[in-house]
Amino acid sequence: MLKQRTLKRVVKASGIGLHSGQKVMINFVPHTVDSGIVFRRIDVQPPVDIPADAMLIQEAFMCSNLIQGDLKVGTIEHVMSAIAALGIDNLIVEVSASEAPIMDGSAGPFIYLLMQGGLVEQDAPKKFIRVLKPVEAQIDDKTAKFSPHDGFQLNFTIDFDHPAFAREYQSATIDFSTETFVYEVSDARTFGFMKDLDFLKANNLALGASLENAIGVDENGVVNEEGLRYNDEFVRHKILDAVGDLYLLGYQIIAKFDAYKSGHALNNQLLRNVKSDPSAYEIVTFDDIKNCPIPYVSVI
Repeated sequence: MLKQRTLKRVVKASGIGLHSGQKVMINFVPHTVDSGIVFRRIDVQPPVDIPADAMLIQEAFMCSNLIQGDLKVGTIEHVMSAIAALGIDNLIVEVSASEAPIMDGSAGPFIYLLMQGGLVEQDAPKKFIRVLKPVEAQIDDKTAKFSPHDGFQLNFTIDFDHPAFAREYQSATIDFSTETFVYEVSDARTFGFMKDLDFLKANNLALGASLENAIGVDENGVVNEEGLRYNDEFVRHKILDAVGDLYLLGYQIIAKFDAYKSGHALNNQLLRNVKSDPSAYEIVTFDDIKNCPIPYVSVI
């Protein structure tokens, strides 16, 4: 039987929030069977738990924000993508502020931290959500779509008319697995345009942004001295974001995901469209690991 998994031990780290600029403590804590991923605000008393649930995303401008009552946890997509990549089903993510730390702008540091905690199987079957028919979301010319597929394939296209975005590197496809995510996606960093920085900061956004945690793009190209980590790093980061956003559906996904110029808001709308139509999906488990169409890293 393919089983649920969590961490063996607590892992602690700290960083700064991309938008808040605040120092943030983040702790990954093992959680019980069938509990899912839960973010816990430990800077309030008593601490407040906010489930990683697509229906709790109420702000999705530039990042995904879980909001419950008057509390939120923002910029969760990179954390969620790392959790999804390692096939972790149950976890408490403690944060000491209203935003997860940005680290280097990718999911790589979170993959490293989670692996330091070790993975452990739990005595319950791992659940997947299998898409049974096409489901689509659209905003203007932007689209996001799920289709039935024996695995989890992500096809993403961005469309920037800018010297930094070479036309041949604006589309990418990955067949999701722990290995493909870690080696082909996890190190892709978030990016932004230098011309927008003053406006964002005036609106209390990107207060912690720097070339240490993002790719900066000016009118000529990439301003980071080290350049890009991949030729198509921009679109790979969009795939990274999508993996995190889509895991807010609550289970690992068996489907094909096609996106054109999609972002956090449209990704979330797609999940809401799925949940609004019970005939569009089913929850499945696998008695035989060999029958699971998505390969995950082995539990050590």
